[in-house]
Amino acid sequence: MAQNTTYNGWKNYQTWNVALWIGNDEPLYREAVDYARRTERPTYRGFIAWVDLRGTTPDGAAWLGRKLDYPRLDEMIRELA
Repeated sequence: MAQNTTYNGWKNYQTWNVALWIGNDEPLYREAVDYARRTERPTYRGFIAWVDLRGTTPDGAAWLGRKLDYPRLDEMIRELA
């Protein structure tokens, strides 16, 4: 039997947590949609700079960090356009 090595479909807790906050905090979600629609090539890092997020989510996951799955987060942001 294969072991599930993901966190709710995401690579790890940190990636899942930042995606969860962007998708479920209404003001943050609206900013993400606005950014994705106004930007020719939206990226997760670009969005974080757009809203000037620093530090961590309220749950303690870093908005920018080594453990984040940036390609998947980029995909999530692009899907909002």
